[in-house]
Amino acid sequence: MHHHITEIDMLIRLGLGFAAGAIIGFERSSRNQVAGLRTHILIALGATLLMLLSIWIPQQVGGRIGDPGRIAAQVVSGIGFLGAGAIVRLGNNVKGLTTAASLWLVAAVGLVLGAGMYIAAAAAEVIGLVTLIFLDRLEKRFFPTVRNKVLELRYKSGFSPDIKAAQDILMSFGLQTQSPDVKQNTGKKKKTKVRFLVSIPESLDVAALAKAFKIADHVAKVEIKEKY
Repeated sequence: MHHHITEIDMLIRLGLGFAAGAIIGFERSSRNQVAGLRTHILIALGATLLMLLSIWIPQQVGGRIGDPGRIAAQVVSGIGFLGAGAIVRLGNNVKGLTTAASLWLVAAVGLVLGAGMYIAAAAAEVIGLVTLIFLDRLEKRFFPTVRNKVLELRYKSGFSPDIKAAQDILMSFGLQTQSPDVKQNTGKKKKTKVRFLVSIPESLDVAALAKAFKIADHVAKVEIKEKY
């Protein structure tokens, strides 16, 4: 049986599209992401509206003439442009991939709501929210993020670095390193810098690591820098 979409149906679906975008967008805004509440609302609302248009055009011109899936397909392709804008590169780290995926999700939810598939939209929204909130904590617990950074040790004047001792300290904290880069200052103050490329998990106690270096060796300063 063919069901003609009414103005009431359109208003309900647009309202649900607004809510779907707001729920995911609120979670992204709470984490200070580049695409937040308003962006997700506008994308979900726009996708819902375009899906309604896809259904409405064949309905108006008569029966089965036209393909309701054509506009929806263009939304799926076009959302990649906005998703790419949410991805930011900081040094050798990439941020925003999850937000780009959430933009793609709310666009899909908007299309599904526009088509009147309320159960599927609700299920996708709940699963997406659970993934963003609860699986994020689980992922960080079992798979902590590891970033490659430069660990720089500045030794006190007149003291030569003990590379083996420094590597032992790093290993005691579970850090993997590559061959160090040693730079000797030839000025009046003969200070030495040693740089290690280190894979550092987010859970690392940086203060404890710096303290260990200062106690075990003649280290004046410990710095962790981005790798460029």
